[in-house]
Amino acid sequence: MTDPLPETRAALWAAAHAAADAARVATLRHFRAEGLSAETKEAHRFDPVTVADREAEAAMRAVLARMRPEDAVLGEELGDRAGTSGLTWVLDPIDGTRGYLSGTPTWGVLVALAGAGGPMLGLIDQPYIGERFAGGWGEAWVEGPLGRRTLRSRAPRPLSEAILFTTFPEVGTATEGAAFRRLAARTRLVRYGIDCYAYALVAAGQIDLVVEAGLAPYDVAAPIAVIEAAGGVVTDWQGRPAHGGGRVLAAANRAVHAEALAILADAPAAV
Repeated sequence: MTDPLPETRAALWAAAHAAADAARVATLRHFRAEGLSAETKEAHRFDPVTVADREAEAAMRAVLARMRPEDAVLGEELGDRAGTSGLTWVLDPIDGTRGYLSGTPTWGVLVALAGAGGPMLGLIDQPYIGERFAGGWGEAWVEGPLGRRTLRSRAPRPLSEAILFTTFPEVGTATEGAAFRRLAARTRLVRYGIDCYAYALVAAGQIDLVVEAGLAPYDVAAPIAVIEAAGGVVTDWQGRPAHGGGRVLAAANRAVHAEALAILADAPAAV
């Protein structure tokens, strides 16, 4: 179902917003709260998960079980739920838990709906700021403290004038990091560490590129939907669909995407 009827679209959007609303309540309950602690999901590095992550995902799942019981669910913290509709909700209750723990307002709640061909709609929600970036079926907008406005990614400009973001300075493996640095050396400005909010800035026309590696589907499904609806391009480092995760190149337009891809495409495959 790539182009549902208007009444079906309305029901899907209603479910997406209701899920994000539920996650707002759960995440704000614990944000900047005294004594918030985290476990790590990996032994070799700090990959945190908090009670807020789990509560937010549980709240979203409860909404979807009520409003869209026939759809499947893929979530970061609570696993998979099978469905019968051919549609899957892809949920990341807190993208940027490290930032959440640190008290920064750049983490986000990610909600996407995907079909067989990839994401169809997505929300990037920042509860503390009160901004929600939405995109699907060729429409993209943001609602927040300044009201509602249409999202449109940046027009083409030379790579030498581009602004590039990534979350971690090391990016991924040593070879992936080296490829990123080759690209970064060709851009005007490089910034780090704001997780999913960087993708929202691509859709909003503020920056040109986001490059990351080692991502999961729930990290990228919603950003893909929002950026593509705003006129941008999201692929892997070989120009293929990126909704499965891994290496991701998000670009404001096809011109800057092509310039960045020419540099990243030669990176050896991750082992």
